[in-house]
Order: sequence, then C-alpha cells, then structure tokens
Amino acid sequence: MISSMTTHVAFLRAINLGARRKFPKEAIRAACEMAGFSDVETYINTGNVRVTSSLRSRVKVEAALESAFAEVAGFEVPTIAFTRAELAQIGRDAEELSAERELSRHYVLLLKEPVADEAAVEALSTAEHRAVVRGRACHLLLGPTYEAGAVDPLRVERLIGVATNRNFNVVTTLARKWC
Repeated sequence: MISSMTTHVAFLRAINLGARRKFPKEAIRAACEMAGFSDVETYINTGNVRVTSSLRSRVKVEAALESAFAEVAGFEVPTIAFTRAELAQIGRDAEELSAERELSRHYVLLLKEPVADEAAVEALSTAEHRAVVRGRACHLLLGPTYEAGAVDPLRVERLIGVATNRNFNVVTTLARKWC
C-alpha cells in the first residue's frame, strides 16, 4: 500500500532575532501540530522543522505552516519547505562543493523559488569567494581569508528572492538525520 503522507523539512526565516521575533522550538512544534501536521520534530532553535502530512504540494505545505506560525507567533514567518529527497540533494551538493577547495565558511541560502537568473548570481563570484546555484539552494563558498562579518560578501541576496540561510553543518546534519 502506498502511503498518502509526505514528509517535508521546513526552514523558517527571520525568527529568534532580537526581542520582537522570538519563536521557540516548543511554540513551532505546537503550531505545526495545531495545523494538522504529524511527526513534528525540530532541530536547534534557528527554525528547522520536519513535518508529515497528507499535503503533497510544497506551496500548500508552506502556506499552511505560515498561517499557523503567524497565528501562534503573532508575526509573519516566511517558510521554505523541501521534500526529503530535495534536502538530501542539497546535502550532497554541500558535501561535494566543500570538498573542492579550502573554505573558511560555507553557507547555504535556501530559496522559496528558483533563482530567475542563475548566471547573474554565479557571475558575482570572485577568486576568493564563490556563489553556486543548485536548484532552490545557493551555496556561498567563502575562502580561507574570509573573516566573520557579513554572511553574504558577494551580495547575492538581492538577486535570489525570499531565502533563509543555514551553515554547512546544519544543512548536512539535517540531510543525514531527516532524509
């Protein structure tokens, strides 16, 4: 028998930043369950949640979660969802890209929609830092001289639309754990 349930991994944007956008893991879990999702699991307090439901469309999953999050949190929470297969591919891409050269940091910008002009994003790359678009993920590969500061020294964020970022460790951990 084929299961009618689908698992998605959702990444919440702009939560737990400052005093006004607090949304703890327990509240995220409660909002997901209130919206009818099951098998809810969160990972660290940066807005990573795995849910299962009969909803198969990513757009419908995102809309249902965003509605529940707004009700519980009291503010809009842009949400970017992936199937387990999509997240597994993002994790594999991250591993492959990180192995290509020595990096100081590797961030993954998780995108709500595909990038309209991948070539324009990747053209921002320099000898030191690279932007690589793979599906709904943009990998920022920051070279060894990168120092803590702006997450996006290439300024790709203005070209990619709604996104949230996670570091290499979070993305690859979740890909192994939930996929």
